[in-house]
Amino acid sequence: MVKEHDILIVGGGLAGLTAAIHLALEGKHVGVFEMNIYPHHKVCGEYVSKEILPYFNRLGLFPSSVGAVDITQFQISTHKGFLVETELPLGGFGISRYALDHLLYQRAKELGVIFYFEKVNGTAFKNDVFTITTTTNTYTSKIVVGAYGKRSVLDKNKEREFSLKKNSWLAVKAHYQSPDFPNELVGLHNFDGGYGGLSKTESGAVNFCYLAHYETFKKYKDITAFNNEVVAKNPFLNSFLSSAKPLFNQPMTIAQISFDKKDAVVDHMLMCGDTAGLIHPLCGNGMAMAIHSAKLASELVLRFFEDSNYERHQLENDYKKVWSNTFSKRLWFGRKLQRILMNKSMVSMGIRTVGKSKTLLKYIITKTHGELIT
Repeated sequence: MVKEHDILIVGGGLAGLTAAIHLALEGKHVGVFEMNIYPHHKVCGEYVSKEILPYFNRLGLFPSSVGAVDITQFQISTHKGFLVETELPLGGFGISRYALDHLLYQRAKELGVIFYFEKVNGTAFKNDVFTITTTTNTYTSKIVVGAYGKRSVLDKNKEREFSLKKNSWLAVKAHYQSPDFPNELVGLHNFDGGYGGLSKTESGAVNFCYLAHYETFKKYKDITAFNNEVVAKNPFLNSFLSSAKPLFNQPMTIAQISFDKKDAVVDHMLMCGDTAGLIHPLCGNGMAMAIHSAKLASELVLRFFEDSNYERHQLENDYKKVWSNTFSKRLWFGRKLQRILMNKSMVSMGIRTVGKSKTLLKYIITKTHGELIT
């Protein structure tokens, strides 16, 4: 039996859930594919810029209702521990993906969104209709939104360029009990071959998520050895790791992370969140970008349904343009900044230089973060 929807969304992370809520609020029949039952943890920095709060509130989403932590201070350190700290111009909040995704999931369910906890094996577009196949069922819709994250077998099936080559980044995440870590602080700390972020979540746990270059990581037998021999060479991370108590049995990991440019539309699918482009955590806020991209896609999809003169090719071209206008400069600036900060001969000088001017540091933060989404 073929199941029909107005819109199908492949991926139930931040972008997919946000788009589902937005579209369901406007009366659309939405289905979401997600492989894992909620709630569940994901590898993520778990700091969100407050730029998304007005939009979230409009969707009936209030992170403070589940204990999101108010974050106002930012610090960054070099490999050897030279530290720069400033106030965040807009601020943010700390919340685990376990809690945030579940909050969005519950809101989507309230609005009648249908969830299919299945793996999507393939998508096809023919005669102006999408067909999605899983192991057990077939689904059709007028619109498909791709929001399945950083990397998927679907990317290889569609021969997306970044998926056909090896990528050199590994992400590691764990939660820790560390009562002395300040609630209001998000810290980004460099080490040889990578960098890591520290911030409080709604449960009181501190999220430590880092990116490591595989060439550096592969010299060590496991994450514990890498943490001890490389990550802990940064004095701030050494102090944290030596005193904090791990709350996960094992850290979570994702390999083969790509920061290459990606297309916002692939085989007529509108791509959102990390599926459309990923910014280095050191340089910006990917969670806010994912949420914002869902808003952009949803607004154009609604126009497509409501205006019979608004054709699919216009929808796709408009989404490419608005995605580029909204995020391309932010991603470009992020890539440039990341190259500087990952260069050992430049990172110390760079952080020391911005450390002399809080105005300059705040300027860099504003260039890699967005404005309030209204």
